[in-house]
Amino acid sequence: MDIVKFIDEQPLILTEGAISERLRRLPGIALHPVLFNAPIIYNQTGRALLESIYLSYRQVAKKAGLPIILCAPTWRVDGARVEASNVVSSINRDAVAFMLSLKQSHRHPDSEIIAGALLAPKNDCYTPSAALNREQSAEFHQWQIHELCEAGVDLIISQTMPGVSESLGMADRLGPTSTPYIISFVINRFGAVLDSTPLFDAIERIDQSVQTPPLGYMVNCVYPSFVKTDGVNERLLSRLIGIQANASSKDHDQLDGSEKLQRDPLNDWCRDMFELHRNSNVKILGGCCGTDDVYLEKLVDLIPR
Repeated sequence: MDIVKFIDEQPLILTEGAISERLRRLPGIALHPVLFNAPIIYNQTGRALLESIYLSYRQVAKKAGLPIILCAPTWRVDGARVEASNVVSSINRDAVAFMLSLKQSHRHPDSEIIAGALLAPKNDCYTPSAALNREQSAEFHQWQIHELCEAGVDLIISQTMPGVSESLGMADRLGPTSTPYIISFVINRFGAVLDSTPLFDAIERIDQSVQTPPLGYMVNCVYPSFVKTDGVNERLLSRLIGIQANASSKDHDQLDGSEKLQRDPLNDWCRDMFELHRNSNVKILGGCCGTDDVYLEKLVDLIPR
């Protein structure tokens, strides 16, 4: 399947909601201190729980007759962390194999599964001053990008990116591959990437600076009302294709590490997501912190198809 063509032609695509957050709240589950949920694929009980969370989102898409992007648990599984954690070097490939197996086992003609994989910033995703520069980023992320591409993933998403510079380096390495990619920024409530670059300025800068731009851009770990589209021209607006939204409208420093689930009213979340889809044609819709399959189910019920 031509992933770029498929995504371009679809009016609405779902993607997952929270994964790691749901796992870490389950009794008996401990996320890896460095690699988060990736090593859970090697534990029979943990693997089954991880699969059940993915399938809860898959079931919403299947019931609605919509495609869905489900991403292998590879966020933060870069070469430096893999080496420092003394885990098998094939962990990225194994995580992709886990997702490809799930995709194969749960095919449905009316609800395609796109098997994605995730990249993360090297350092804290809410501290833009710690972001790598372009050259450092290209070197740092090269190993994991190679591993994911060789594993046969459908799509790569650079997720929760706090700055443009590190995103540029990722794009420099992702562009020459044959694997489509998306860059997903974390933004503040004023509509700027955390390095203070207005979101659509960041999009334009990357589009104009790399040989092969991403197939589109997303935002994640944000509330939908954080996206500001007033005055943005149609061409730039069309480059924002997705959002994975937090359940809470609080700022990141209020949410990071919170032991208690933070949630605004579900109806408010669904309304704001629907308006972003309807008014700005943001087509890939999913959740982030505080969300689960109920959020996707309620959102799908709201959107006419």
